[in-house]
Amino acid sequence: MNFEKITEQNSHYDNLENMSVSEIISNINNEDKTVPLAVEKALPQIELLVEKIVLKLKNGGRLFYIGAGTSGRLGILDASECPPTFGVSHDIVIGLIAGGDKAIRKAVEFAEDSKTQGWNDLLSHNISDKDVVIGIAASGTTPYVIHALKACNSKNIITGCITCNANSPLSYVSKFPIEVIVGPEFVTGSSRMKAGTAQKLVLNMITTATMIQLGKIKGNKMVDMQLSNHKLVNRGTQMLANELDISESKAKNLLNKYGNVRNAINNFNHGRD
Repeated sequence: MNFEKITEQNSHYDNLENMSVSEIISNINNEDKTVPLAVEKALPQIELLVEKIVLKLKNGGRLFYIGAGTSGRLGILDASECPPTFGVSHDIVIGLIAGGDKAIRKAVEFAEDSKTQGWNDLLSHNISDKDVVIGIAASGTTPYVIHALKACNSKNIITGCITCNANSPLSYVSKFPIEVIVGPEFVTGSSRMKAGTAQKLVLNMITTATMIQLGKIKGNKMVDMQLSNHKLVNRGTQMLANELDISESKAKNLLNKYGNVRNAINNFNHGRD
């Protein structure tokens, strides 16, 4: 296996402490501009994995993200946004992090080095071959993630990964690897920067494309979104008013009665209001 840890390579910049604030943020911004181009090269890999996820979720499966540190937090972030955005249950997309939920806010020492805890964490959610597991690790070398995916493979569970090094150990054990090669970080080894941005972009694509394929979007609107605050209630009201050509007051009444935009539209179109 030809593996080079690009995420640990020396930054293209040096003497950062001597830079002005303007120089620092301009240089960071210049590096960040390269990230979407790196993601673009991985689009075929992303497409393959999304297609597998859609098939599994259509048949009652779930999507798991598993990672450590920044990678784990990004998976949890994406998973937590799916219920309010798409109206799905909290147990459809699940994010797991080495060290447990306390590691979301505070690093848990050596949690990522466990070769057994990742699989144990998946078992606690009754993982099965109906599900898909995506390992997230910028380096592609995190034991917690790698060994969880190895166990999944032995149980015929579809595995994918998001990593920022080519031909990494994580890619090697993943059936559907996604490799986004962003190059050295502005601060050497700080993979929360370009690598983290790349991972977030890919995660956005995975869940958004999946949910669209599952029918959770109508036109370009979040018709199944949970009305969890006034902003979203107002957005839903405006959607209904525009879609059904009715007053905002009537739209709001429909929304309150039926709970979300989709139900309100369906009931209105069937003459129930």
